Amino acid sequence: MGSTEFTWKLADHPKLPKGKIIAVVVLDGWGEASPDKFNCIHVAETPTMDSLKNTAPDRWRLVRAHGTAVGLPTDDDMGNSEVGHNALGAGRIYAQGAKLVDLALASGKLYEDEGFNYIKESFANNTLHLIGLMSDGGVHSRLDQLQLLLKGASERGAKRIRVHVLTDGRDVLDGTSVKFAETLEKDLTELRGKGIDAQVASGGGRMYVTMDRYENDWEVVKRGWDAQVLGEAPHKFKNVVEAIKKLREAPNANDQYLPPFAIVDENENPVGPIMDGDAVVTFNFRADRMTMLAQALEYEKFDKFDRVRFPKIRYAGMLQYDGELKLPSHYLVSPPLIERTSGEYLVHNGVRTFACSETVKFGHVTFFWNGNRSGYFNSELEEYVEIPSDSGITFNVQPKMKALEIGEKARDAILSRKFDQVRVNIPNGDMVGHTGDIEATIVACKAADEAVKMILDAIEEVGGIYVVTADHGNAEDMVKRNKKGEPLLDKDGKVQIQTSHTLQPVPVAIGGPGLSRGVKFRKDVPNGGLANVAATVMNLHGFVAPDDYETSLIEVVD
Repeated sequence: MGSTEFTWKLADHPKLPKGKIIAVVVLDGWGEASPDKFNCIHVAETPTMDSLKNTAPDRWRLVRAHGTAVGLPTDDDMGNSEVGHNALGAGRIYAQGAKLVDLALASGKLYEDEGFNYIKESFANNTLHLIGLMSDGGVHSRLDQLQLLLKGASERGAKRIRVHVLTDGRDVLDGTSVKFAETLEKDLTELRGKGIDAQVASGGGRMYVTMDRYENDWEVVKRGWDAQVLGEAPHKFKNVVEAIKKLREAPNANDQYLPPFAIVDENENPVGPIMDGDAVVTFNFRADRMTMLAQALEYEKFDKFDRVRFPKIRYAGMLQYDGELKLPSHYLVSPPLIERTSGEYLVHNGVRTFACSETVKFGHVTFFWNGNRSGYFNSELEEYVEIPSDSGITFNVQPKMKALEIGEKARDAILSRKFDQVRVNIPNGDMVGHTGDIEATIVACKAADEAVKMILDAIEEVGGIYVVTADHGNAEDMVKRNKKGEPLLDKDGKVQIQTSHTLQPVPVAIGGPGLSRGVKFRKDVPNGGLANVAATVMNLHGFVAPDDYETSLIEVVD
Protein backbone atom coordinates (compact mmCIF):
# COMPACT_ATOMS: atom_id res chain seq x y z
CA MET A 1 0.00 0.00 0.00
CA GLY A 2 3.00 2.27 0.39
CA SER A 3 2.36 5.87 1.35
CA THR A 4 -1.44 5.45 1.59
CA GLU A 5 -1.15 3.04 4.53
CA PHE A 6 -2.78 4.44 7.67
CA THR A 7 -0.55 5.56 10.52
CA TRP A 8 -1.24 7.23 13.86
CA LYS A 9 2.13 8.98 13.59
CA LEU A 10 1.69 12.70 13.02
CA ALA A 11 4.24 14.64 11.01
CA ASP A 12 6.31 17.21 12.89
CA HIS A 13 5.26 20.80 12.36
CA PRO A 14 7.96 22.55 10.29
CA LYS A 15 8.00 25.67 12.48
CA LEU A 16 6.43 24.92 15.86
CA PRO A 17 8.26 23.04 18.62
CA LYS A 18 7.00 20.13 20.71
CA GLY A 19 7.05 19.91 24.46
CA LYS A 20 5.02 22.98 25.46
CA ILE A 21 2.30 22.47 28.08
CA ILE A 22 -1.01 23.49 26.53
CA ALA A 23 -4.17 24.43 28.41
CA VAL A 24 -7.38 23.99 26.40
CA VAL A 25 -10.23 25.80 28.14
CA VAL A 26 -13.85 25.47 26.97
CA LEU A 27 -16.21 28.04 28.45
CA ASP A 28 -19.65 26.49 28.17
CA GLY A 29 -22.39 28.78 26.84
CA TRP A 30 -20.05 31.75 26.19
CA GLY A 31 -20.87 33.50 22.92
CA GLU A 32 -20.13 36.93 21.50
CA ALA A 33 -23.02 39.40 21.15
CA SER A 34 -23.66 43.14 21.20
CA PRO A 35 -23.08 44.65 24.63
CA ASP A 36 -26.26 45.49 26.52
CA LYS A 37 -27.74 44.82 29.95
CA PHE A 38 -29.02 41.38 28.85
CA ASN A 39 -25.51 40.28 27.84
CA CYS A 40 -24.37 38.78 31.13
CA ILE A 41 -20.80 38.31 29.89
CA HIS A 42 -20.63 42.02 29.08
CA VAL A 43 -22.19 43.08 32.39
CA ALA A 44 -20.08 40.73 34.54
CA GLU A 45 -16.57 41.60 35.68
CA THR A 46 -14.50 39.45 33.34
CA PRO A 47 -11.05 41.12 33.24
CA THR A 48 -9.22 38.00 32.06
CA MET A 49 -11.45 37.34 29.05
CA ASP A 50 -11.60 41.08 28.30
CA SER A 51 -7.81 41.25 28.18
CA LEU A 52 -7.60 38.31 25.76
CA LYS A 53 -9.95 40.12 23.40
CA ASN A 54 -8.45 43.58 23.70
CA THR A 55 -4.70 43.16 23.97
CA ALA A 56 -3.76 40.83 21.11
CA PRO A 57 -6.02 41.26 18.05
CA ASP A 58 -3.99 38.75 15.99
CA ARG A 59 -4.57 36.11 18.66
CA TRP A 60 -8.32 36.47 19.26
CA ARG A 61 -11.10 35.69 16.80
CA LEU A 62 -14.63 34.34 16.50
CA VAL A 63 -15.70 30.95 15.11
CA ARG A 64 -19.09 29.48 14.24
CA ALA A 65 -20.60 27.08 16.76
CA HIS A 66 -24.05 26.35 15.34
CA GLY A 67 -25.80 24.93 12.29
CA THR A 68 -23.77 23.45 9.46
CA ALA A 69 -20.50 24.32 11.24
CA VAL A 70 -21.24 21.55 13.74
CA GLY A 71 -23.03 19.13 11.39
CA LEU A 72 -26.62 20.27 12.01
CA PRO A 73 -28.97 20.51 9.01
CA THR A 74 -29.42 24.29 8.76
CA ASP A 75 -27.92 27.49 10.10
CA ASP A 76 -31.17 28.09 11.99
CA ASP A 77 -30.17 25.23 14.30
CA MET A 78 -28.62 26.28 17.59
CA GLY A 79 -25.44 24.55 18.61
CA ASN A 80 -25.34 22.49 21.77
CA SER A 81 -22.71 21.06 24.07
CA GLU A 82 -22.75 17.59 22.56
CA VAL A 83 -22.23 18.53 18.90
CA GLY A 84 -19.90 21.35 19.96
CA HIS A 85 -17.54 19.04 21.81
CA ASN A 86 -17.81 16.47 19.02
CA ALA A 87 -16.53 19.11 16.59
CA LEU A 88 -13.85 20.45 18.94
CA GLY A 89 -12.42 17.00 19.52
CA ALA A 90 -12.95 15.44 16.09
CA GLY A 91 -11.49 18.18 13.94
CA ARG A 92 -14.08 17.34 11.29
CA ILE A 93 -17.77 18.02 10.82
CA TYR A 94 -19.95 14.96 11.32
CA ALA A 95 -23.58 14.56 10.33
CA GLN A 96 -25.92 15.27 13.23
CA GLY A 97 -29.71 15.51 13.30
CA ALA A 98 -31.57 14.78 10.04
CA LYS A 99 -28.54 13.44 8.17
CA LEU A 100 -27.88 10.97 10.95
CA VAL A 101 -31.48 9.70 10.79
CA ASP A 102 -31.27 9.33 7.00
CA LEU A 103 -28.13 7.21 7.33
CA ALA A 104 -29.62 5.04 10.10
CA LEU A 105 -32.80 4.39 8.11
CA ALA A 106 -30.98 3.71 4.84
CA SER A 107 -28.54 1.24 6.40
CA GLY A 108 -31.15 -0.43 8.62
CA LYS A 109 -28.97 0.30 11.66
CA LEU A 110 -31.91 2.07 13.32
CA TYR A 111 -33.73 -1.25 13.59
CA GLU A 112 -30.73 -3.05 15.09
CA ASP A 113 -29.96 -0.58 17.87
CA GLU A 114 -31.06 -0.65 21.49
CA GLY A 115 -33.75 2.04 21.14
CA PHE A 116 -35.83 0.23 18.52
CA ASN A 117 -35.44 -3.10 20.29
CA TYR A 118 -36.69 -1.43 23.48
CA ILE A 119 -39.94 -0.18 21.89
CA LYS A 120 -40.32 -3.39 19.86
CA GLU A 121 -41.18 -5.30 23.03
CA SER A 122 -44.60 -3.60 22.94
CA PHE A 123 -45.41 -4.63 19.36
CA ALA A 124 -46.89 -8.08 20.05
CA ASN A 125 -49.74 -7.02 22.33
CA ASN A 126 -49.83 -3.22 22.33
CA THR A 127 -49.88 -0.13 20.12
CA LEU A 128 -46.99 1.81 18.58
CA HIS A 129 -47.66 5.58 18.67
CA LEU A 130 -45.70 7.97 16.45
CA ILE A 131 -45.89 11.67 17.40
CA GLY A 132 -44.37 14.50 15.39
CA LEU A 133 -44.53 17.18 12.72
CA MET A 134 -46.18 16.04 9.46
CA SER A 135 -44.12 18.03 6.97
CA ASP A 136 -41.40 17.78 4.35
CA GLY A 137 -39.82 21.00 5.64
CA GLY A 138 -36.74 19.19 6.90
CA VAL A 139 -36.27 21.56 9.84
CA HIS A 140 -37.87 19.48 12.62
CA SER A 141 -38.90 16.32 10.77
CA ARG A 142 -39.44 14.89 7.31
CA LEU A 143 -42.48 13.04 6.03
CA ASP A 144 -40.34 10.52 4.14
CA GLN A 145 -38.62 9.54 7.40
CA LEU A 146 -42.02 8.93 9.01
CA GLN A 147 -43.05 6.84 5.99
CA LEU A 148 -39.89 4.73 6.23
CA LEU A 149 -40.40 4.30 9.98
CA LEU A 150 -43.99 3.13 9.44
CA LYS A 151 -42.82 0.61 6.83
CA GLY A 152 -39.88 -0.58 8.93
CA ALA A 153 -41.87 -0.97 12.15
CA SER A 154 -44.72 -2.81 10.40
CA GLU A 155 -42.22 -5.22 8.78
CA ARG A 156 -40.72 -5.87 12.21
CA GLY A 157 -43.85 -6.83 14.11
CA ALA A 158 -45.89 -3.70 14.79
CA LYS A 159 -49.50 -4.82 14.35
CA ARG A 160 -51.30 -1.73 15.67
CA ILE A 161 -49.96 1.74 14.85
CA ARG A 162 -51.34 5.17 15.68
CA VAL A 163 -49.92 8.41 14.27
CA HIS A 164 -50.42 11.71 16.10
CA VAL A 165 -49.78 14.46 13.56
CA LEU A 166 -48.84 18.10 14.03
CA THR A 167 -49.51 20.35 11.05
CA ASP A 168 -46.79 22.72 9.88
CA GLY A 169 -47.39 25.87 7.78
CA ARG A 170 -44.24 27.45 9.22
CA ASP A 171 -41.34 25.65 7.51
CA VAL A 172 -43.56 24.94 4.49
CA LEU A 173 -46.43 26.79 2.82
CA ASP A 174 -49.65 27.15 4.76
CA GLY A 175 -52.26 24.70 3.46
CA THR A 176 -49.82 21.95 2.48
CA SER A 177 -51.00 19.92 5.48
CA VAL A 178 -53.89 18.55 3.38
CA LYS A 179 -51.45 17.13 0.81
CA PHE A 180 -49.24 15.64 3.53
CA ALA A 181 -52.27 14.09 5.25
CA GLU A 182 -53.41 12.53 1.97
CA THR A 183 -49.93 11.06 1.40
CA LEU A 184 -49.84 9.66 4.93
CA GLU A 185 -53.39 8.29 4.67
CA LYS A 186 -52.46 6.48 1.45
CA ASP A 187 -49.57 4.73 3.25
CA LEU A 188 -51.78 3.81 6.20
CA THR A 189 -54.43 2.42 3.84
CA GLU A 190 -51.78 0.20 2.24
CA LEU A 191 -50.73 -1.04 5.68
CA ARG A 192 -54.35 -1.82 6.56
CA GLY A 193 -54.53 -3.83 3.34
CA LYS A 194 -51.72 -5.97 4.77
CA GLY A 195 -53.64 -6.63 7.97
CA ILE A 196 -52.01 -3.94 10.10
CA ASP A 197 -54.35 -1.73 12.13
CA ALA A 198 -52.74 1.62 11.22
CA GLN A 199 -54.42 5.02 11.40
CA VAL A 200 -54.07 8.62 12.49
CA ALA A 201 -55.33 9.11 16.05
CA SER A 202 -55.03 12.84 16.73
CA GLY A 203 -53.66 16.12 15.47
CA GLY A 204 -53.33 19.87 15.79
CA GLY A 205 -51.26 22.83 14.63
CA ARG A 206 -47.64 22.85 15.75
CA MET A 207 -47.71 26.30 17.40
CA TYR A 208 -50.91 25.58 19.34
CA VAL A 209 -50.49 21.88 20.07
CA THR A 210 -47.41 20.12 21.57
CA MET A 211 -44.48 21.94 19.93
CA ASP A 212 -43.75 24.70 22.41
CA ARG A 213 -40.13 25.32 23.39
CA TYR A 214 -38.02 26.80 26.19
CA GLU A 215 -40.93 26.29 28.64
CA ASN A 216 -42.69 29.25 27.10
CA ASP A 217 -46.26 27.91 27.45
CA TRP A 218 -46.98 24.48 28.94
CA GLU A 219 -50.64 24.82 27.87
CA VAL A 220 -49.47 24.06 24.32
CA VAL A 221 -48.03 20.74 25.50
CA LYS A 222 -51.10 20.01 27.60
CA ARG A 223 -53.43 20.40 24.58
CA GLY A 224 -51.34 17.80 22.80
CA TRP A 225 -51.24 15.50 25.84
CA ASP A 226 -55.02 15.59 26.18
CA ALA A 227 -55.51 14.60 22.53
CA GLN A 228 -52.65 12.13 22.20
CA VAL A 229 -52.65 10.41 25.60
CA LEU A 230 -56.21 10.88 26.85
CA GLY A 231 -57.95 10.93 23.45
CA GLU A 232 -59.77 14.11 24.47
CA ALA A 233 -60.05 17.10 22.12
CA PRO A 234 -62.64 19.79 21.33
CA HIS A 235 -62.97 18.57 17.73
CA LYS A 236 -63.70 14.98 16.66
CA PHE A 237 -63.49 13.54 13.16
CA LYS A 238 -63.54 10.17 11.39
CA ASN A 239 -60.25 10.73 9.50
CA VAL A 240 -57.34 13.14 9.33
CA VAL A 241 -57.97 14.57 5.84
CA GLU A 242 -61.54 15.48 6.76
CA ALA A 243 -60.30 16.95 10.05
CA ILE A 244 -57.76 19.28 8.48
CA LYS A 245 -60.02 20.38 5.62
CA LYS A 246 -62.89 21.14 8.01
CA LEU A 247 -60.73 23.01 10.57
CA ARG A 248 -59.15 25.06 7.79
CA GLU A 249 -62.60 26.40 6.85
CA ALA A 250 -62.65 28.58 9.99
CA PRO A 251 -61.90 32.29 9.45
CA ASN A 252 -58.13 33.02 9.51
CA ALA A 253 -57.36 29.33 9.96
CA ASN A 254 -53.71 28.45 9.58
CA ASP A 255 -51.88 25.11 9.64
CA GLN A 256 -49.64 26.32 12.47
CA TYR A 257 -52.56 27.05 14.78
CA LEU A 258 -55.16 24.37 14.03
CA PRO A 259 -56.95 23.39 17.25
CA PRO A 260 -56.42 19.90 18.66
CA PHE A 261 -58.58 17.12 17.24
CA ALA A 262 -59.13 13.43 17.92
CA ILE A 263 -60.06 10.75 15.42
CA VAL A 264 -63.02 8.70 16.67
CA ASP A 265 -64.76 5.46 15.61
CA GLU A 266 -68.41 4.98 14.73
CA ASN A 267 -69.26 4.99 18.47
CA GLU A 268 -67.48 8.34 18.93
CA ASN A 269 -64.69 6.68 20.94
CA PRO A 270 -61.11 7.89 20.31
CA VAL A 271 -59.22 5.41 18.13
CA GLY A 272 -55.82 5.86 19.71
CA PRO A 273 -55.29 7.10 23.28
CA ILE A 274 -51.91 6.09 24.71
CA MET A 275 -52.33 3.26 27.22
CA ASP A 276 -50.19 1.24 29.62
CA GLY A 277 -47.85 -1.07 27.75
CA ASP A 278 -47.83 0.97 24.53
CA ALA A 279 -44.69 2.18 22.73
CA VAL A 280 -44.30 5.85 21.85
CA VAL A 281 -41.81 7.45 19.45
CA THR A 282 -41.48 11.20 18.95
CA PHE A 283 -40.15 11.26 15.39
CA ASN A 284 -38.90 14.86 15.18
CA PHE A 285 -35.11 14.91 14.90
CA ARG A 286 -34.74 18.50 16.05
CA ALA A 287 -34.73 18.81 19.81
CA ASP A 288 -36.00 22.21 20.82
CA ARG A 289 -39.73 21.63 20.23
CA MET A 290 -39.80 18.04 21.49
CA THR A 291 -38.04 18.45 24.85
CA MET A 292 -41.12 19.57 26.79
CA LEU A 293 -43.26 16.68 25.55
CA ALA A 294 -40.36 14.31 26.25
CA GLN A 295 -40.39 15.44 29.89
CA ALA A 296 -44.14 14.82 30.15
CA LEU A 297 -43.79 11.34 28.63
CA GLU A 298 -40.73 10.30 30.64
CA TYR A 299 -40.70 11.94 34.07
CA GLU A 300 -42.67 10.29 36.85
CA LYS A 301 -42.31 13.47 38.95
CA PHE A 302 -43.85 16.21 36.85
CA ASP A 303 -45.71 19.36 37.91
CA LYS A 304 -46.07 21.49 34.76
CA PHE A 305 -49.70 20.49 34.21
CA ASP A 306 -52.14 17.83 35.39
CA ARG A 307 -51.54 14.80 33.17
CA VAL A 308 -54.67 13.10 34.62
CA ARG A 309 -52.95 9.77 34.08
CA PHE A 310 -49.33 8.81 33.38
CA PRO A 311 -49.31 5.64 31.27
CA LYS A 312 -46.48 3.15 31.74
CA ILE A 313 -45.05 3.19 28.24
CA ARG A 314 -41.88 2.38 26.35
CA TYR A 315 -40.83 5.80 25.06
CA ALA A 316 -38.02 6.66 22.66
CA GLY A 317 -37.09 9.84 20.82
CA MET A 318 -35.87 9.76 17.25
CA LEU A 319 -32.67 11.13 18.82
CA GLN A 320 -31.69 12.02 22.36
CA TYR A 321 -32.95 15.59 22.65
CA ASP A 322 -30.90 16.74 25.64
CA GLY A 323 -27.51 15.23 26.43
CA GLU A 324 -27.26 17.01 29.76
CA LEU A 325 -30.62 15.73 31.02
CA LYS A 326 -30.13 12.42 29.13
CA LEU A 327 -33.64 13.01 27.79
CA PRO A 328 -35.15 10.81 26.58
CA SER A 329 -33.21 7.91 28.06
CA HIS A 330 -34.05 5.77 24.99
CA TYR A 331 -33.66 6.92 21.37
CA LEU A 332 -33.72 5.28 17.94
CA VAL A 333 -30.63 6.90 16.42
CA SER A 334 -27.37 7.06 18.35
CA PRO A 335 -24.88 9.93 18.05
CA PRO A 336 -22.27 9.38 15.32
CA LEU A 337 -19.33 7.17 16.24
CA ILE A 338 -16.39 9.39 15.40
CA GLU A 339 -13.04 7.80 14.71
CA ARG A 340 -9.51 9.22 14.74
CA THR A 341 -10.27 12.10 17.09
CA SER A 342 -7.55 14.59 17.98
CA GLY A 343 -7.34 13.13 21.48
CA GLU A 344 -6.62 9.66 20.14
CA TYR A 345 -4.02 10.95 17.68
CA LEU A 346 -2.23 12.98 20.35
CA VAL A 347 -2.11 10.08 22.81
CA HIS A 348 -0.64 7.87 20.04
CA ASN A 349 2.02 10.54 19.63
CA GLY A 350 2.93 10.55 23.30
CA VAL A 351 0.93 13.59 24.44
CA ARG A 352 0.04 13.12 28.11
CA THR A 353 -3.46 14.42 28.70
CA PHE A 354 -5.44 15.63 31.73
CA ALA A 355 -9.19 16.38 31.37
CA CYS A 356 -11.48 17.78 34.04
CA SER A 357 -14.89 19.27 34.64
CA GLU A 358 -17.74 18.91 37.09
CA THR A 359 -20.40 16.25 36.63
CA VAL A 360 -22.77 18.19 34.35
CA LYS A 361 -20.04 18.70 31.71
CA PHE A 362 -17.51 15.98 32.53
CA GLY A 363 -18.89 13.79 29.75
CA HIS A 364 -18.48 16.62 27.27
CA VAL A 365 -14.79 17.12 27.87
CA THR A 366 -14.18 13.34 27.76
CA PHE A 367 -16.90 11.19 26.06
CA PHE A 368 -18.11 13.73 23.47
CA TRP A 369 -14.62 15.17 22.91
CA ASN A 370 -13.39 11.65 22.20
CA GLY A 371 -16.00 10.95 19.53
CA ASN A 372 -18.83 9.57 21.72
CA ARG A 373 -16.47 7.01 23.21
CA SER A 374 -16.19 6.09 26.89
CA GLY A 375 -12.98 5.54 28.81
CA TYR A 376 -9.32 6.21 28.14
CA PHE A 377 -7.39 5.69 24.90
CA ASN A 378 -4.31 4.95 27.03
CA SER A 379 -4.73 5.00 30.80
CA GLU A 380 -0.98 5.36 31.28
CA LEU A 381 -0.96 8.69 29.43
CA GLU A 382 -4.37 10.08 30.43
CA GLU A 383 -6.10 11.18 33.60
CA TYR A 384 -9.75 12.29 33.74
CA VAL A 385 -11.08 13.97 36.88
CA GLU A 386 -14.77 14.54 37.63
CA ILE A 387 -15.75 17.02 40.34
CA PRO A 388 -19.27 16.26 41.69
CA SER A 389 -21.78 18.98 40.74
CA ASP A 390 -24.14 20.45 43.31
CA SER A 391 -27.29 18.34 43.50
CA GLY A 392 -30.76 19.03 44.82
CA ILE A 393 -30.66 22.73 43.87
CA THR A 394 -31.00 24.74 40.67
CA PHE A 395 -27.73 26.18 39.43
CA ASN A 396 -28.74 29.81 40.01
CA VAL A 397 -28.72 29.09 43.76
CA GLN A 398 -24.96 28.41 43.62
CA PRO A 399 -23.97 30.18 40.38
CA LYS A 400 -20.24 29.85 40.98
CA MET A 401 -20.79 26.10 40.65
CA LYS A 402 -17.42 24.30 40.73
CA ALA A 403 -15.57 26.78 38.51
CA LEU A 404 -12.84 27.53 41.03
CA GLU A 405 -12.36 23.85 41.90
CA ILE A 406 -11.97 23.08 38.18
CA GLY A 407 -9.48 25.95 37.92
CA GLU A 408 -7.52 24.59 40.88
CA LYS A 409 -7.39 21.04 39.47
CA ALA A 410 -6.19 22.40 36.12
CA ARG A 411 -3.64 24.65 37.80
CA ASP A 412 -2.24 21.78 39.83
CA ALA A 413 -2.07 19.53 36.76
CA ILE A 414 -0.19 22.24 34.83
CA LEU A 415 2.26 22.97 37.65
CA SER A 416 2.91 19.25 38.16
CA ARG A 417 4.43 19.21 34.64
CA LYS A 418 3.15 15.64 34.31
CA PHE A 419 0.86 16.53 31.37
CA ASP A 420 1.33 18.03 27.92
CA GLN A 421 -2.34 18.97 27.54
CA VAL A 422 -4.69 20.08 30.31
CA ARG A 423 -8.28 20.30 29.04
CA VAL A 424 -11.25 21.63 31.00
CA ASN A 425 -14.86 22.65 30.58
CA ILE A 426 -16.13 25.47 32.80
CA PRO A 427 -19.95 25.06 32.76
CA ASN A 428 -21.25 28.21 34.50
CA GLY A 429 -22.35 30.37 31.55
CA ASP A 430 -24.49 27.58 30.16
CA MET A 431 -25.93 25.87 33.21
CA VAL A 432 -26.80 29.09 35.05
CA GLY A 433 -27.86 30.76 31.79
CA HIS A 434 -30.45 28.01 31.33
CA THR A 435 -32.16 29.08 34.56
CA GLY A 436 -33.00 32.48 33.06
CA ASP A 437 -31.74 34.22 36.22
CA ILE A 438 -29.82 37.22 34.89
CA GLU A 439 -28.23 38.29 38.20
CA ALA A 440 -27.06 34.74 38.90
CA THR A 441 -25.69 34.38 35.36
CA ILE A 442 -23.62 37.55 35.87
CA VAL A 443 -22.12 35.97 39.01
CA ALA A 444 -21.56 32.76 37.03
CA CYS A 445 -19.62 34.56 34.28
CA LYS A 446 -17.41 36.31 36.83
CA ALA A 447 -16.59 32.96 38.47
CA ALA A 448 -15.76 31.40 35.09
CA ASP A 449 -13.41 34.30 34.34
CA GLU A 450 -11.67 33.80 37.68
CA ALA A 451 -11.13 30.13 36.85
CA VAL A 452 -9.63 31.07 33.48
CA LYS A 453 -7.21 33.44 35.25
CA MET A 454 -6.07 30.67 37.57
CA ILE A 455 -5.29 28.45 34.58
CA LEU A 456 -3.55 31.18 32.57
CA ASP A 457 -1.41 32.14 35.57
CA ALA A 458 -0.22 28.53 35.80
CA ILE A 459 0.55 28.49 32.06
CA GLU A 460 2.61 31.66 32.55
CA GLU A 461 4.60 29.95 35.30
CA VAL A 462 5.49 26.89 33.21
CA GLY A 463 6.15 28.74 29.96
CA GLY A 464 3.16 27.10 28.27
CA ILE A 465 0.43 27.96 25.77
CA TYR A 466 -3.29 28.48 26.23
CA VAL A 467 -6.27 28.03 23.89
CA VAL A 468 -9.49 29.48 25.31
CA THR A 469 -12.74 28.89 23.44
CA ALA A 470 -16.42 27.93 23.94
CA ASP A 471 -18.85 25.32 22.63
CA HIS A 472 -21.90 27.54 21.87
CA GLY A 473 -23.58 30.72 23.03
CA ASN A 474 -26.01 31.26 25.91
CA ALA A 475 -25.04 33.78 28.62
CA GLU A 476 -24.34 36.57 26.11
CA ASP A 477 -28.04 37.05 25.32
CA MET A 478 -30.70 36.36 27.92
CA VAL A 479 -33.77 37.83 26.19
CA LYS A 480 -35.97 36.91 23.28
CA ARG A 481 -35.73 39.47 20.48
CA ASN A 482 -37.74 40.60 17.47
CA LYS A 483 -36.32 40.76 13.95
CA LYS A 484 -34.86 44.20 14.67
CA GLY A 485 -32.97 42.79 17.66
CA GLU A 486 -35.14 44.56 20.23
CA PRO A 487 -36.19 42.67 23.39
CA LEU A 488 -39.66 41.12 23.18
CA LEU A 489 -42.18 41.97 25.90
CA ASP A 490 -44.90 39.73 27.34
CA LYS A 491 -48.53 40.77 27.78
CA ASP A 492 -47.65 42.46 31.09
CA GLY A 493 -44.93 44.54 29.46
CA LYS A 494 -42.09 42.53 31.00
CA VAL A 495 -39.07 41.43 28.99
CA GLN A 496 -39.30 37.80 27.81
CA ILE A 497 -36.33 35.92 29.23
CA GLN A 498 -34.50 33.49 26.97
CA THR A 499 -33.07 30.36 28.57
CA SER A 500 -31.85 28.62 25.43
CA HIS A 501 -28.60 28.48 23.52
CA THR A 502 -28.04 31.09 20.80
CA LEU A 503 -26.81 31.28 17.21
CA GLN A 504 -23.92 33.56 18.16
CA PRO A 505 -20.27 32.85 17.30
CA VAL A 506 -17.82 32.03 20.08
CA PRO A 507 -14.29 33.30 20.79
CA VAL A 508 -10.99 31.52 20.32
CA ALA A 509 -7.99 33.08 22.02
CA ILE A 510 -4.38 31.82 21.95
CA GLY A 511 -1.35 33.00 23.88
CA GLY A 512 1.12 32.29 26.65
CA PRO A 513 4.90 32.57 26.95
CA GLY A 514 5.41 29.32 25.06
CA LEU A 515 3.66 30.56 21.93
CA SER A 516 6.17 31.27 19.18
CA ARG A 517 6.36 34.96 18.35
CA GLY A 518 5.24 34.61 14.71
CA VAL A 519 2.03 32.69 15.46
CA LYS A 520 -1.19 34.51 14.61
CA PHE A 521 -4.66 33.73 13.31
CA ARG A 522 -4.94 33.33 9.56
CA LYS A 523 -7.14 35.74 7.63
CA ASP A 524 -8.12 33.18 4.98
CA VAL A 525 -10.47 31.08 7.18
CA PRO A 526 -13.25 33.63 7.68
CA ASN A 527 -15.94 31.00 8.18
CA GLY A 528 -13.97 28.88 10.61
CA GLY A 529 -15.92 26.84 13.11
CA LEU A 530 -15.34 24.72 16.19
CA ALA A 531 -13.95 21.86 14.09
CA ASN A 532 -10.99 24.06 13.08
CA VAL A 533 -9.81 24.17 16.70
CA ALA A 534 -8.48 20.58 16.72
CA ALA A 535 -5.89 21.14 13.97
CA THR A 536 -4.94 24.40 15.68
CA VAL A 537 -4.24 22.61 18.97
CA MET A 538 -2.29 19.84 17.17
CA ASN A 539 -0.10 22.52 15.56
CA LEU A 540 0.57 24.09 18.96
CA HIS A 541 1.68 20.66 20.22
CA GLY A 542 4.21 20.66 17.35
CA PHE A 543 2.37 18.40 14.89
CA VAL A 544 0.75 18.72 11.48
CA ALA A 545 -2.92 17.69 11.61
CA PRO A 546 -4.23 14.84 9.40
CA ASP A 547 -5.11 15.89 5.85
CA ASP A 548 -8.85 15.35 6.29
CA TYR A 549 -9.11 17.60 9.36
CA GLU A 550 -10.64 21.04 9.03
CA THR A 551 -7.80 23.47 8.44
CA SER A 552 -5.84 25.07 11.28
CA LEU A 553 -6.75 28.61 12.30
CA ILE A 554 -3.11 29.66 12.79
CA GLU A 555 -0.08 30.45 10.68
CA VAL A 556 3.53 31.17 11.57
CA VAL A 557 4.88 34.39 10.12
CA ASP A 558 8.68 34.62 10.03
